[in-house]
Amino acid sequence: MNFSDLGKMKEMLGQAKQMQEQMERKLAETVVEASTGGGVVTVRMNGKKEVLKLSIEPSAIGSAGSDLELLEDLITTAVNEAGRRADEAMKSNVAGMMGGLGLPDLPGLS
Repeated sequence: MNFSDLGKMKEMLGQAKQMQEQMERKLAETVVEASTGGGVVTVRMNGKKEVLKLSIEPSAIGSAGSDLELLEDLITTAVNEAGRRADEAMKSNVAGMMGGLGLPDLPGLS
């Protein structure tokens, strides 16, 4: 391996690091939302799958006869759906970035 090959490798590693940093920024900036129970429970999540906000309609907890188990199920479903949407957004972002490199399609990203 000659010095020009090492220089190219270093340049490629630098580009990979820039792409990783860009992806981290995009994941933090990407926000998805999912609701369940007709909007009774809403979850807002970023692309890193960090829950940013959980909203519960007061009517879901205000009545004496509210079903705690149902509310727990609605929260679980909303969090899981937001996670799926975050995954889809991430795949879309990765596919867009990879498309700019002129690489062949990668399994699982299309």
